[in-house]
Amino acid sequence: MSNTPQSSTVFIVDDDEAVRDSLRWLLEANGYRVRAYESSERFLAEYDPEVIGVLIADVRMPGMTGLELQEQLLARKSALPIVFVTGHGDVPMAVSTMKKGAVDFLEKPFNEADLRQIIANMLEQAHSRAADDATRRGHEALLARLTVREQQVLERIVAGRLNKQIADDLGISIKTVEAHRANIMEKLQVTTVADLMKVALHHRPQG
Repeated sequence: MSNTPQSSTVFIVDDDEAVRDSLRWLLEANGYRVRAYESSERFLAEYDPEVIGVLIADVRMPGMTGLELQEQLLARKSALPIVFVTGHGDVPMAVSTMKKGAVDFLEKPFNEADLRQIIANMLEQAHSRAADDATRRGHEALLARLTVREQQVLERIVAGRLNKQIADDLGISIKTVEAHRANIMEKLQVTTVADLMKVALHHRPQG
Protein backbone atom coordinates (compact mmCIF):
# COMPACT_ATOMS: atom_id res chain seq x y z
CA MET A 1 0.00 0.00 0.00
CA SER A 2 1.43 3.37 -0.92
CA ASN A 3 1.89 6.05 1.68
CA THR A 4 -0.59 8.58 0.34
CA PRO A 5 -3.50 10.44 1.94
CA GLN A 6 -5.94 8.23 0.05
CA SER A 7 -4.39 5.09 1.55
CA SER A 8 -4.82 6.41 5.08
CA THR A 9 -7.73 7.21 7.36
CA VAL A 10 -7.93 10.05 9.85
CA PHE A 11 -10.33 9.28 12.70
CA ILE A 12 -11.88 12.23 14.52
CA VAL A 13 -13.50 11.77 17.93
CA ASP A 14 -15.05 14.95 19.30
CA ASP A 15 -18.45 15.63 20.82
CA ASP A 16 -18.50 19.12 19.26
CA GLU A 17 -20.15 18.83 15.85
CA ALA A 18 -18.65 22.14 14.68
CA VAL A 19 -15.15 20.92 15.48
CA ARG A 20 -15.75 17.59 13.73
CA ASP A 21 -17.06 19.34 10.62
CA SER A 22 -14.19 21.83 10.59
CA LEU A 23 -11.55 19.11 10.90
CA ARG A 24 -13.28 16.94 8.31
CA TRP A 25 -13.36 19.81 5.81
CA LEU A 26 -9.71 20.67 6.42
CA LEU A 27 -8.49 17.09 6.09
CA GLU A 28 -10.70 16.06 3.17
CA ALA A 29 -9.55 19.19 1.34
CA ASN A 30 -6.03 17.77 1.70
CA GLY A 31 -7.04 14.41 0.25
CA TYR A 32 -7.47 12.38 3.43
CA ARG A 33 -10.18 9.81 4.05
CA VAL A 34 -11.96 10.91 7.22
CA ARG A 35 -14.25 9.13 9.67
CA ALA A 36 -15.78 11.25 12.42
CA TYR A 37 -17.43 10.11 15.65
CA GLU A 38 -19.27 12.04 18.33
CA SER A 39 -18.09 9.74 21.14
CA SER A 40 -15.27 7.42 22.14
CA GLU A 41 -17.75 4.60 22.58
CA ARG A 42 -19.01 4.92 19.01
CA PHE A 43 -15.46 4.96 17.68
CA LEU A 44 -14.44 1.84 19.61
CA ALA A 45 -17.53 0.00 18.42
CA GLU A 46 -16.50 0.48 14.78
CA TYR A 47 -12.71 0.65 15.00
CA ASP A 48 -10.80 -1.83 12.82
CA PRO A 49 -7.17 -2.13 14.02
CA GLU A 50 -6.14 -3.31 10.55
CA VAL A 51 -6.88 0.13 9.09
CA ILE A 52 -3.78 2.31 8.89
CA GLY A 53 -4.53 5.77 10.18
CA VAL A 54 -4.28 8.34 12.91
CA LEU A 55 -6.69 9.42 15.64
CA ILE A 56 -7.54 13.02 16.50
CA ALA A 57 -9.35 13.00 19.83
CA ASP A 58 -10.75 15.64 22.13
CA VAL A 59 -9.60 15.17 25.71
CA ARG A 60 -12.80 16.13 27.52
CA MET A 61 -16.01 14.54 26.29
CA PRO A 62 -19.20 13.23 27.90
CA GLY A 63 -18.94 9.54 28.70
CA MET A 64 -15.52 8.12 27.87
CA THR A 65 -12.90 10.88 27.72
CA GLY A 66 -10.12 11.04 25.17
CA LEU A 67 -7.61 9.90 27.79
CA GLU A 68 -9.80 6.92 28.70
CA LEU A 69 -10.09 6.13 24.99
CA GLN A 70 -6.30 6.08 24.81
CA GLU A 71 -6.23 3.61 27.72
CA GLN A 72 -8.75 1.39 25.92
CA LEU A 73 -6.64 1.38 22.76
CA LEU A 74 -3.49 0.59 24.74
CA ALA A 75 -5.33 -2.30 26.42
CA ARG A 76 -6.15 -3.63 22.95
CA LYS A 77 -2.45 -3.28 22.07
CA SER A 78 -3.36 -0.81 19.33
CA ALA A 79 -0.48 1.20 17.88
CA LEU A 80 -2.82 3.83 16.41
CA PRO A 81 -1.05 7.21 16.67
CA ILE A 82 -3.04 9.83 18.56
CA VAL A 83 -3.06 13.60 18.65
CA PHE A 84 -5.11 15.16 21.42
CA VAL A 85 -6.87 18.43 20.75
CA THR A 86 -8.26 20.29 23.74
CA GLY A 87 -9.09 23.67 25.13
CA HIS A 88 -8.26 22.50 28.63
CA GLY A 89 -4.76 21.10 28.21
CA ASP A 90 -1.96 21.50 30.68
CA VAL A 91 1.65 20.39 30.83
CA PRO A 92 1.20 17.40 33.20
CA MET A 93 -1.62 16.07 31.02
CA ALA A 94 0.50 16.43 27.89
CA VAL A 95 3.46 14.69 29.52
CA SER A 96 1.25 11.85 30.71
CA THR A 97 -0.33 11.24 27.31
CA MET A 98 2.98 11.48 25.48
CA LYS A 99 4.52 8.86 27.78
CA LYS A 100 1.66 6.51 26.94
CA GLY A 101 2.25 6.78 23.23
CA ALA A 102 0.34 9.88 22.04
CA VAL A 103 2.28 11.50 19.24
CA ASP A 104 1.22 15.08 19.86
CA PHE A 105 -0.98 17.38 21.91
CA LEU A 106 -2.57 20.57 20.60
CA GLU A 107 -4.52 23.24 22.43
CA LYS A 108 -7.42 25.04 20.79
CA PRO A 109 -7.25 27.22 18.83
CA PHE A 110 -4.58 25.34 16.89
CA ASN A 111 -2.72 26.31 13.75
CA GLU A 112 -4.08 24.43 10.74
CA ALA A 113 -0.69 24.18 9.07
CA ASP A 114 0.75 22.66 12.25
CA LEU A 115 -2.06 20.11 12.38
CA ARG A 116 -1.58 19.15 8.73
CA GLN A 117 2.14 18.60 9.31
CA ILE A 118 1.50 16.56 12.44
CA ILE A 119 -1.01 14.36 10.62
CA ALA A 120 1.41 13.81 7.73
CA ASN A 121 4.22 12.85 10.14
CA MET A 122 1.99 10.56 12.18
CA LEU A 123 0.68 8.76 9.11
CA GLU A 124 4.21 8.24 7.86
CA GLN A 125 5.02 6.61 11.19
CA ALA A 126 1.84 4.52 11.02
CA HIS A 127 2.70 3.20 7.56
CA SER A 128 6.26 2.46 8.64
CA ARG A 129 5.01 0.60 11.72
CA ALA A 130 2.51 -1.38 9.64
CA ALA A 131 5.23 -2.41 7.19
CA ASP A 132 7.49 -3.39 10.08
CA ASP A 133 4.71 -5.44 11.67
CA ALA A 134 4.04 -7.22 8.38
CA THR A 135 7.73 -8.09 8.08
CA ARG A 136 7.79 -9.35 11.65
CA ARG A 137 4.74 -11.54 11.07
CA GLY A 138 6.43 -12.96 7.97
CA HIS A 139 9.54 -13.76 9.97
CA GLU A 140 7.49 -15.39 12.70
CA ALA A 141 5.80 -17.61 10.11
CA LEU A 142 9.20 -18.71 8.80
CA LEU A 143 10.56 -19.35 12.29
CA ALA A 144 7.53 -21.47 13.11
CA ARG A 145 8.70 -23.94 10.46
CA LEU A 146 11.81 -24.83 12.47
CA THR A 147 12.00 -28.03 14.52
CA VAL A 148 12.77 -27.82 18.23
CA ARG A 149 16.38 -28.87 17.58
CA GLU A 150 16.74 -26.29 14.81
CA GLN A 151 15.41 -23.63 17.18
CA GLN A 152 18.03 -24.66 19.73
CA VAL A 153 20.78 -24.39 17.13
CA LEU A 154 19.44 -21.02 15.93
CA GLU A 155 19.42 -19.62 19.46
CA ARG A 156 23.09 -20.47 19.78
CA ILE A 157 23.96 -19.06 16.37
CA VAL A 158 22.30 -15.79 17.40
CA ALA A 159 24.28 -15.89 20.66
CA GLY A 160 27.48 -16.05 18.63
CA ARG A 161 28.39 -19.66 19.41
CA LEU A 162 30.66 -21.47 16.97
CA ASN A 163 29.69 -24.80 15.40
CA LYS A 164 31.97 -26.73 17.74
CA GLN A 165 30.54 -24.95 20.77
CA ILE A 166 26.99 -25.61 19.59
CA ALA A 167 27.87 -29.28 19.09
CA ASP A 168 29.24 -29.46 22.63
CA ASP A 169 26.22 -27.60 24.04
CA LEU A 170 23.72 -29.97 22.45
CA GLY A 171 25.76 -33.19 22.56
CA ILE A 172 25.72 -33.65 18.78
CA SER A 173 28.40 -33.80 16.09
CA ILE A 174 29.71 -30.77 14.23
CA LYS A 175 28.42 -32.28 10.99
CA THR A 176 24.94 -32.48 12.49
CA VAL A 177 25.19 -28.83 13.52
CA GLU A 178 26.22 -27.95 9.97
CA ALA A 179 23.24 -29.87 8.60
CA HIS A 180 20.91 -28.05 10.97
CA ARG A 181 22.40 -24.70 9.93
CA ALA A 182 21.80 -25.52 6.28
CA ASN A 183 18.19 -26.50 7.00
CA ILE A 184 17.65 -23.35 9.04
CA MET A 185 19.00 -21.14 6.25
CA GLU A 186 16.76 -22.85 3.72
CA LYS A 187 13.62 -22.66 5.87
CA LEU A 188 14.22 -19.00 6.73
CA GLN A 189 14.92 -18.23 3.07
CA VAL A 190 18.26 -16.55 3.73
CA THR A 191 21.73 -17.02 2.26
CA THR A 192 23.92 -15.14 4.74
CA VAL A 193 24.34 -15.19 8.51
CA ALA A 194 23.62 -11.45 8.53
CA ASP A 195 20.19 -12.05 6.97
CA LEU A 196 19.65 -14.98 9.33
CA MET A 197 20.23 -12.66 12.29
CA LYS A 198 17.78 -10.11 10.90
CA VAL A 199 15.02 -12.71 10.72
CA ALA A 200 15.81 -14.19 14.12
CA LEU A 201 16.00 -10.85 15.90
CA HIS A 202 13.39 -8.83 13.99
CA HIS A 203 10.46 -11.01 15.10
CA ARG A 204 11.04 -10.17 18.73
CA PRO A 205 8.62 -7.56 20.12
CA GLN A 206 10.30 -4.25 20.70
CA GLY A 207 10.46 -3.44 24.38
